Amino acid sequence: MGGATAMMLSEAGWSVDVTGRDPSRMPKALTEAGVNFHQIDRHDIREVQHLIGDGADLLVDLLAYSAPHVRALLPALSDVNNMVLISSRAVYTDDEGRHLNGDAPPRFTSPLSETAPTVLPAADDVDPYTREGYAPGKVAAELAALESGFPVTVIRSSKVHGRWARNARTRSVIQLLRSGVERLELAQANTIDHLSAAKNVAALIHTVAQLPGRRILNAADPDTPTAEDIVRIIAAELSWNGHIEQAIEGAQLFHHPWQTGMTLDTTTALKIGYRPVGNAVDLITDEVRWLLSTEKAR
Repeated sequence: MGGATAMMLSEAGWSVDVTGRDPSRMPKALTEAGVNFHQIDRHDIREVQHLIGDGADLLVDLLAYSAPHVRALLPALSDVNNMVLISSRAVYTDDEGRHLNGDAPPRFTSPLSETAPTVLPAADDVDPYTREGYAPGKVAAELAALESGFPVTVIRSSKVHGRWARNARTRSVIQLLRSGVERLELAQANTIDHLSAAKNVAALIHTVAQLPGRRILNAADPDTPTAEDIVRIIAAELSWNGHIEQAIEGAQLFHHPWQTGMTLDTTTALKIGYRPVGNAVDLITDEVRWLLSTEKAR
C-alpha cells in the first residue's frame, strides 16, 4: 500500500518522502519516479518530526498498531494538514461478536459498513503484534487518532494485493501450479474473501488527501471474485492448462489463502468522490507478474 500510494501521489505531482529501516527494500521504480527514501524507524518520533520540518500536506501512517503508537505521533501532527491512518477489516465482528482472529470463525451475512460493530479497543499494555491483540490494538489506534482533534481519515483495508507485497498471497498458488500438478481441488471454492488492490487503496488515499476531515472509510475492490475466480486468474497468467475443480468431501484439498467469507461496503468512499483504479480480477495480475519478474531477476 505504501509503495502504490507513493507512486500514485508522485505521478500526480506531489513531492513524496517515504521512510523505512532498510534502504535495500526501496523499489527502484519509486526512486526513478522521484520518491525520496529516508532511513527512519517510524517509532523514532524525533526523526519523523525532523522529516516533517516546516510542515506537510499529508502524512500516511501504515505502522500504527496501538493507541500509544498514535499518541506518540501527535506532537508531529500540529505541522501536518491531513493524516491517513491505515487500519484493517480485522476490527469487525459478526452479530455474535466473533472476529477474524478469534477461536470461532465469524459469519458475516451481509457487506460491512463502517458503522458495523467492532472488537473492543485494547488497553495500552496489550501487545498489538499478537493474534489476540492485533484487532483490539487497531481499534484503540483508530480511536486515539480520531479523538485527537486533528483531521484524520482511518482506512480499513481488506485483503491487500499488489506488487511489492511482503507476504504475497498469490505466491502459494503460483508455486503449486508450477510444481507440475495437473489437477487442483479447491476447498471453499465459492468463498468471497474481499480483496483490496494496493492501487485502489492508493486511489482512496489520493482522494482524501484533498479532503481533510475525521472519518472512517472501508477500502476494497469494486468486484467480489470467488476464491475459484482468483485461482483461475492466476492459472491463466501462468498459462497453466490443468483442471480446477471444486472439492468434494474427503478429497486432497488445496487450502488457498482466501477462505474468509467477508465483504466490505465501500459506499461511503464512493460518495466523497473516490473512484477505483480497476477491478480485482484485473489488478491481481499485477502481483502475479511482479512475483514472476522477481524470480527472473534472480
